[in-house]
Amino acid sequence: MSNDDLDLAGKPKNEPLSPEGMAAEWATMPDMLVEEGEQDGGTDRLMSQDEIDTMLGFSVGGDDRDARNGIQAIVDSGSVAYERLPMLEIIFERLVRLLSTSLRNFFTDNVEVSLESIRSVRFGDYINSISLPAMLSVFKAEEWDNFGLITIESSLIYSVLDTMFGGKRGQPAPRVDGRPFTSIEINMLKRVIALILSDAEAAFKPLSPVRFTVDRIESNPRFVSISRPANAAIRVELKFDMEGRGGCLHLLLPYATIEPIRELLLESFMGEKLGRDAIWENHLATEVWQTDVAVTCVLHETQMPLKRVMKLEIGDTLMFDARPDSTVALRCGDFIVSEGRIGRVDDKIAVQVVSPLRRSKTTIAAFDSATSHLGSTS
Repeated sequence: MSNDDLDLAGKPKNEPLSPEGMAAEWATMPDMLVEEGEQDGGTDRLMSQDEIDTMLGFSVGGDDRDARNGIQAIVDSGSVAYERLPMLEIIFERLVRLLSTSLRNFFTDNVEVSLESIRSVRFGDYINSISLPAMLSVFKAEEWDNFGLITIESSLIYSVLDTMFGGKRGQPAPRVDGRPFTSIEINMLKRVIALILSDAEAAFKPLSPVRFTVDRIESNPRFVSISRPANAAIRVELKFDMEGRGGCLHLLLPYATIEPIRELLLESFMGEKLGRDAIWENHLATEVWQTDVAVTCVLHETQMPLKRVMKLEIGDTLMFDARPDSTVALRCGDFIVSEGRIGRVDDKIAVQVVSPLRRSKTTIAAFDSATSHLGSTS
């Protein structure tokens, strides 16, 4: 019998193995493979668990995206990090300030709102991570023609209800599990959600006016499919503290929702795209107000053939169809700015303005749009 007819353990290949023999063969196989690799001068070896985790990208303990590698980094490369949209953090910081004032007035109590984190997540992963019971509010951005999601955790729900119904301060709100929310509780939470959406509108208004309206209230995450599970979204976590009571609220905006204002969110600060300098604007306005402008008073205008003009001689009289009480035109260059009547003040001829100044129909916005259009077609 040749060596080719023997297996790794030195037994005939066709001979059936008992269960004990098969277990022994599998146990000695890694050592035999390592020895063969060393004898042949190769580098084949088994990978350790740490190396496998590193290759898959799960060896990093934290959630820092910059430290991820391997397959996990390839998977996450399809998600756009929120750091590429600098205006988002400014808008949500403004939302926190507005909410702190609005909720204090609403609850007539001290409410502290803080921005915990802004992360890019996949919609399906976020839905699977929601801990129940929770209140899920789907809202629609009318101008952007898409939806967003507000998730209120159970601890914040019971804290809000306890505060609104006159609970004692400094004590955690009682939590009742195993029952759905009543219609009274849902209606009370709708008022809080409407207040949050109103402040969110005010936070986005300097960048892009938008109106948020509540579409529906759900308690099951399966019924809030406003985006595909693999699509990316921005998750904003806000923490509410009401003197020992409180919880977290999540505001989720899919990337498809904020796509209409993506160009504005790419700016480093509001108004960057306009490229204006307020100091020079004020200086130019001051100089314009102090500029001397020549105004011409036109008594009357008439038209005549050129051949008649060529025949005019000294002493000829031209008849104008104007009466003593007729108005005269006040011109600045080729433009009529107003109308007036001729009069006299002491020994000087004066003109009394009888109609308001005619303002230019070209506004700053129209001028900017016309300039951008010419720049795009040139």
